[in-house]
Amino acid sequence: MATAAVIGSGAVGGYYGGRLALAGHDVRFLVRSEYEAWRTNGLRVFSKDGDFHLREVQCFRDPREMGPADWVMCALKATAIGEAAELIAPCAAPGTRIVALMNGLGNEQRLAERFGAERVFGGMAFVCINRGEPGVIHHLDYGRVSIGHLGDDPAACAALAELLRSAGIETVVAPSLRFARWEKLCWNVPFNGLSVAAGGVGTHTILRDPELRAFAEGAMREVVRAGNADLEAAGSGARLDEDDVEARMFAQTETMGDYRTSMVIDYVLGRPLESEAILGNPVRRARELGIAAPRMEALYALVRHADLARRGERRLLQAADLALPGTVV
Repeated sequence: MATAAVIGSGAVGGYYGGRLALAGHDVRFLVRSEYEAWRTNGLRVFSKDGDFHLREVQCFRDPREMGPADWVMCALKATAIGEAAELIAPCAAPGTRIVALMNGLGNEQRLAERFGAERVFGGMAFVCINRGEPGVIHHLDYGRVSIGHLGDDPAACAALAELLRSAGIETVVAPSLRFARWEKLCWNVPFNGLSVAAGGVGTHTILRDPELRAFAEGAMREVVRAGNADLEAAGSGARLDEDDVEARMFAQTETMGDYRTSMVIDYVLGRPLESEAILGNPVRRARELGIAAPRMEALYALVRHADLARRGERRLLQAADLALPGTVV
């Protein structure tokens, strides 16, 4: 059995880490705001695949107390990528492998700066999941994880797939990490972006409103084009199919009910949004590649501003926008 450290024990980290612990792996969770609830009551998961309750979990407030692990599952929000390496480092022995179980583009590259590309993986969770009261997770639907290695090493991917599948987690080894990242963005860009840009709505509203749905479809196709251009630039033969992606992802979203995306939950609660990782980085890559992406750009501009305004930074943004050349703000 493997030892695993979960850095970021929210809904995603708690759920997949819980599955690994349920399967008998030695799992240690970094838990901060909910520490007392986890220590007292353990971790309870209400899942469409069967509920479970881990009455005793190894939870820690400080990663320096967790010890080295075979695997580190980094399930922090992408907004915390700047502190991720420092939280991971105490758990990272020379042979430790690190999985960025995070949203957006560019996370693995940031981790590789500290730990080396050969040790870094990406995991894209296609799952409907939310946190409930402290120590409680609600797994509503899906659960597949698409994985890739930053160096696209098949043997390395096979080792991660074996770990996840040992816990009953549906696992797909993607043609490449780059492919997997763009495939996940095909859903995240339109649905996370519109959920905030449209004023804090669920997926039902986006699907049922003709204008919002058409915008989402167009944005999704832009993501496919940008992703395929990025894959081509990297010398990869893998490609996303526009028609297949749109049909598959909209069909899956129809079954979710009025699902609230992670970004809209963060927006409503006043938390920082993953606007740069999910929207800004793909937009910048599309621009570099000369791919027209007006819907992606609109979503990024609107969500970025909503994020700043929601956190009380509107005045700073306006001052910066109005500054004349040479003016110190």
